[in-house]
Amino acid sequence: MIDTFLVAERTMVTGNGDSVAAEVSGASTRAFLLTLSITGVVEQEAIELSVLVSGDGATWEPKPIASLPQKFYAGEYPLLINLADKPDVRFLRAHWEVSRWGRGPTAPRFELGIRLREVPPELLGAPTGTETALSR
Repeated sequence: MIDTFLVAERTMVTGNGDSVAAEVSGASTRAFLLTLSITGVVEQEAIELSVLVSGDGATWEPKPIASLPQKFYAGEYPLLINLADKPDVRFLRAHWEVSRWGRGPTAPRFELGIRLREVPPELLGAPTGTETALSR
């Protein structure tokens, strides 16, 4: 069961960037929950998060497989990623872009973490082998 941080909790982000790559080929399901946890922000700034995939960990598809709209406030933001129709995907990573506007310093500053968890088969409604004749 995959449960890892792509970006460690309470990491300070001041510019655009990419997380570490996570290998997902060993997952028992092809569904994942990515959670962006923003624990610190300053006024008048935004972050956009997207998810990129790769078959070899070196060449990344240019178009994100999933993304979150801009976020401006502290909180937890979940994103469900379904790779069921992408059997060639072996790696996944997060990419973020930050911006800041208004008066004062223009450098953005987010304190955040990005966690990736595999969704268990029982939550997906997949047969587990323990169902009874009545539940079919």
